Amino acid sequence: MAQKVTIEPVTRVEGHGKVTIHLDDNMNVAQTRLHIVEFRGFERFVQGRPYWEAPVLVQRLCGICPVSHHLAAAKALDVIVGAGTGYGLTPTGEKMRRLMHYGQMFQSHALHFFHLASPDFLLGYDADPAIRNVIGVAINFPELATQGVLMRKFGQEVIAVTAGKKIHGTGAIPGGINKNLSIEERDALLKGADPLNIDKMIEWANAAVQFFKDYYMKNREFVDNFAYFPSNHLSLVRKDGALDLYHGVLRAVDADGKKILDDVDYQEYNKYIEEEVRSWSYMKFPYLKHLGKEKGWYRVGPLARLNTCDFIPTPLAQKEFEIYKAHTQGKPNNYCLHTHWARLIELLHSAEVIKDLLNDPDLQKNDLVTKGTKQKEGVGLIEAPRGTLFHHYRINDDDQIVMANLIVSTTNNNEPMNQSVNFVAKKMMSGQKEITEPMKNAVEIAIRAYDPCLSCATHALGKMPLDIKLFDSKGDEIDHYKS
Repeated sequence: MAQKVTIEPVTRVEGHGKVTIHLDDNMNVAQTRLHIVEFRGFERFVQGRPYWEAPVLVQRLCGICPVSHHLAAAKALDVIVGAGTGYGLTPTGEKMRRLMHYGQMFQSHALHFFHLASPDFLLGYDADPAIRNVIGVAINFPELATQGVLMRKFGQEVIAVTAGKKIHGTGAIPGGINKNLSIEERDALLKGADPLNIDKMIEWANAAVQFFKDYYMKNREFVDNFAYFPSNHLSLVRKDGALDLYHGVLRAVDADGKKILDDVDYQEYNKYIEEEVRSWSYMKFPYLKHLGKEKGWYRVGPLARLNTCDFIPTPLAQKEFEIYKAHTQGKPNNYCLHTHWARLIELLHSAEVIKDLLNDPDLQKNDLVTKGTKQKEGVGLIEAPRGTLFHHYRINDDDQIVMANLIVSTTNNNEPMNQSVNFVAKKMMSGQKEITEPMKNAVEIAIRAYDPCLSCATHALGKMPLDIKLFDSKGDEIDHYKS
């Protein structure tokens, strides 16, 4: 007899979602879908607001990755105020933003791996759910748990001194930044008492990479066969092909490594990317226009970034990148769980970048803002912890926002996440007499690999599926609207 299995809520992710798994009469998986069950609507909320408010408003999308939205919006408004893109800012403005961003990357990657993902690796995907969580990690692996907490704390301190506060800061403004980094703030991060200093963070980040490598070598068959499927990959890269999480050009490669989007200007992203709406989800499905809906979907995030870039411009992360690439003979990596490996290499890279920036005297200078000729439209693009993040704004003559389009990282990963849950569900559940809790958790592990921020996954109002029923005091239906 056909049946439906529902996983709700999906645990150890940011936001709320559910998975439905449809089984046929033979208990084989016929269909699996990830449903996003919340709507945020920021694309409409900001309309009518003065454009300079956007960097502060949009970061309210999320308390986990507010810096990403803050900076993506600020970068879009740089274009609008005539400051250009990326390198158009003053050295202090650009480098302070970079420091803020890499602090965000560092804390977010630490949070995800140590608090959300590690219970599955350290305790096993089939462990008792009562202990398969951050508390279980703290009890059984106290040193690792402590490192995770302190690494996140350090990243948050970096954000605090660049953005003004740890969550929902105000540091980035159109055309630059509103403060520099004092000598006292710099020295606290460079030379703070152990373990809260950058050298210790680099040491711990390097150790985290080694931890996952060791886990991988001991569990290679499980990791490589968990959820493997070919896909396209998209991200920013620096103009010379280096990994750059703050600014660059837009590149996409296919599953074999062939460039299918060749270092294009992200101001023209809508020439290349389209978004599909499906009736069963509040989240859109982006794809590359020239490849179409069926073949044009892509992954973003750590796995994609290490597939699109040519090298990593910091020594320790580059060394690990070379080891990582060797496992796929230099070809793109399409192993879902290798995302964690890539994320930890980025954690190490972020720590190295933070140290380099802290030692840069430009951060103590006072030339903070660039101005130019005002434009009516601008696009901001940044590599958020979870992947490529688009912010696109248009203003009127009264400086009010009249159009906003956000394609968030998790939205870009919508189709890959659906592909992953379908792969794992079919492998774990098809033909089984009983659907167990570990089987369901395996499906969740596939989702957690992408570190989704479901709260961020906004959907354009007017295109969302709605089913509204109006009842009178007696319980009788008097009106029904279904889009």
